[in-house]
Amino acid sequence: MESNKKSRVTMKDVATLAGVSQSTVSFVLNGLEDMRISRDTRIRVMEAVNHLGYRPRGAGRPPKTVGPGIIGLMIDEIATSPFAAISIEGVQEEAWKNNIMVEVVMTGGDPQYESEILKKWAQDNAYGVIYGSILTREAHPPDALARHRAVLLNCYDSLGRFSSIVPAERRGGEVATAALIEEGHRRIAFISGETWMEASDQRLEGYERALRAARIPVDPSLIVAGNFMPSGGREATLKLMSADARPDAIFCANDLAAVGCYEALKEIGEIVGQTIAVMGYDDQEIAQHLAPPLSTVLLPHREMGQWCVERLMSEAVEPVDERIECPLVMRASHRRSDPSN
Repeated sequence: MESNKKSRVTMKDVATLAGVSQSTVSFVLNGLEDMRISRDTRIRVMEAVNHLGYRPRGAGRPPKTVGPGIIGLMIDEIATSPFAAISIEGVQEEAWKNNIMVEVVMTGGDPQYESEILKKWAQDNAYGVIYGSILTREAHPPDALARHRAVLLNCYDSLGRFSSIVPAERRGGEVATAALIEEGHRRIAFISGETWMEASDQRLEGYERALRAARIPVDPSLIVAGNFMPSGGREATLKLMSADARPDAIFCANDLAAVGCYEALKEIGEIVGQTIAVMGYDDQEIAQHLAPPLSTVLLPHREMGQWCVERLMSEAVEPVDERIECPLVMRASHRRSDPSN
């Protein structure tokens, strides 16, 4: 089942328009007067809020009173990725709307520790449990999870015991590639992440699907392995650009690889958005600060977190596997204004 919710204005959009960090936006909206934020900055943030029509879910604030229930959120990693914090915010915002507190535990993927936490939450009579993974993957949660009302976040259960939500990665790869094709690009390269990662494989499948739909042959020489890091993006780009038949666009499987791609292209005298096009994936904070700003695909982790709470609060019993749409974020890098190059 694929979700196709209309993308709403986010705090990130407000921060971008106001030219400040998301933390600054949060402090201004929460009325924290003891922070050293200038009056001009506060005005700029509020003007951006009004211009975009931004409406924080549940005001993005905790309830005045906390009800007796809790939702437990266990996730394997937090510090290694910015996406964990975004998911947690989504869970928390939706839970606050229902006057429910969220208890977050990082487990490191340790099954014994997970079982102990689940035992504690059973004793606490937790309203429900969200079992999350930082990488999109098949999960093998402890048997004790079945004793809870539970949903899976960014992972899935092959046995179909729990409702789950993951990004529609194939579709994301497809729409990103289709956007490059629509700009007139035909030799479109793909720089993958580590091949063992499901997200990378699925984005590649989407890339190939878009090429076939446009009757463009899939050229294996244009598909190069990277590592989801700037170093991998740089090395893969230099390899692609050293070939006799260069690509006219490069689709990087994540934004960090695109950072390395930008560096390599600059080294050899190419100009992103003019002599060659680049597309990223993830919409990390750095994407909007590259020159030119990186066109990319948004991973909707906040919306995924919100969906988990909505599912726990619903009366639905039958497990569902949800795939949520990953919208395009079109900036400037996907164009190529000098096709003669």
